Amino acid sequence: MILAALFVIATLKPQWLGQDRGRPASNGLTARTAQQIALPPSPPASVVRIGFAHAAHIAAPAVVSIAASKAPSRAERAREPLFGLPGLPFGPRQPRGTPQLGVGSGVIISADGVLLTNNHVVEGASDIEVRLSDGRQAQAKLIGTDSETDLAVLKIELGGLPVIPLGDAANLQVGDAVLAIGNPFNVGQTVTSGIVSALGRNQLAINQFVNFIQTDAAINPGNSGGALVDADGRLVGINTAIFSRSGGSLGIGFAIPVDVARQVATALLQDGVVARGWIGVQTRELTPELAEALKLGDAKGVLIGGVISDAPAAQAGIKPGDVLTRIGPHVITTPAELLASVAALKPRSTIEVGVQRGGKAMAFQLAVAQRPPPQRSQDD
Repeated sequence: MILAALFVIATLKPQWLGQDRGRPASNGLTARTAQQIALPPSPPASVVRIGFAHAAHIAAPAVVSIAASKAPSRAERAREPLFGLPGLPFGPRQPRGTPQLGVGSGVIISADGVLLTNNHVVEGASDIEVRLSDGRQAQAKLIGTDSETDLAVLKIELGGLPVIPLGDAANLQVGDAVLAIGNPFNVGQTVTSGIVSALGRNQLAINQFVNFIQTDAAINPGNSGGALVDADGRLVGINTAIFSRSGGSLGIGFAIPVDVARQVATALLQDGVVARGWIGVQTRELTPELAEALKLGDAKGVLIGGVISDAPAAQAGIKPGDVLTRIGPHVITTPAELLASVAALKPRSTIEVGVQRGGKAMAFQLAVAQRPPPQRSQDD
């Protein structure tokens, strides 16, 4: 009977026997009570993870790193002992005569190996090497370049290539989320996020024919030629420039809209060159002060400051001091509109332009020529 009573007490009231079994747990609960409390299950991953992993997963495999090398010029060889390699941030100085190396990014836009990048990444390069995010490498062939949009088309010969889906930059709105993907400072592929800060940026002294997408997604040296993608992982721009006083990102980056990139790539693949219209005039913005000084009344348009000899405009009879008001059916109010409208014309086509000369409205038929390549200083 005594043993039976002790068993009952030890089981139900162990504290009566002075044992440690009933000592409170550190959290104020008995050990047995704590063991009986079950933690709630973790919520589904879709609830916990808020971000752009899906977009990065779609786009990042098609973004590549590009190393472009060229033999240095005599002037550059003379500077090498002092300045090392300007195109390779944080790189070691190289011996005299070592080929210069530029590092950038690119985007695969077709399964047969067509890539887009910036012209300034590969300009003058004698050797272009492409490295994919899966570790594969290939030598790239330069298909063509367009310095006036700072775009270049490359091609590599590899199978099973990832391809980025193309978006529509025309549907972008200020405030839309975007990702910048590239190889900044040659550290490896990097994804940064931000929003569309502005649209239609021009007059940036970067190139002639682009209204840039501005973004605060971090873009740094080496990101040039990389992808700006939307929240669905679709390509909406080619990252090309930053505004910076230090060389690093200050949250003001610029990308070439994919619509422009698609047009340039198509022209380079089909014809090897981007053919733009040209009429041979030099223009000035027509301010109210200029209109009053030239006694042009309330004329609206672009003031012709000069006409190139033997150019289509000169042959048609357009003169300095005329105000160009119309290209075909399109009303012209700024020099940028005139440049874009003329560039969109097909060379060897004919177009009617509207002009105001003094107080008289006139029309001229112009035979559109092909825009000459921009003048560049020759490298010895």
